[in-house]
Amino acid sequence: MLSKTSDAPGKTDYPPGTHVLLDFWGARGLDDAGFIEAAMRGAAEACGATVLETRLHQFGAGGGITGVALLAESHISIHTWPETDYAALDIFLCGACRAEDAIEPLKTSFMPSDATVTRVERGRRY
Repeated sequence: MLSKTSDAPGKTDYPPGTHVLLDFWGARGLDDAGFIEAAMRGAAEACGATVLETRLHQFGAGGGITGVALLAESHISIHTWPETDYAALDIFLCGACRAEDAIEPLKTSFMPSDATVTRVERGRRY
């Protein structure tokens, strides 16, 4: 068993967090691993999160990148499709860190022409 859950409605055995999903169209730097790592580290810093490790994989020269910043407070991940200038990112943080604080730094870094933001409250029973 990975985690214990409570039978009581509205209760969790761990602190809930906010999961922010970002869709960026017309974004820049989507085939540049160094740029992406710096953007993820900057977003984590803006949230007050602690980066434990970053891992990125590029799918061939000029190809898309999948990456994750493992945080003491959870993670920031990215999947890019440079051929369509699209990136899908997610930020999940718990504790005192606010995932919303990563949105503007990521927009500033990637400069998308269009973006959608979806917020999901995790760890709560309704």
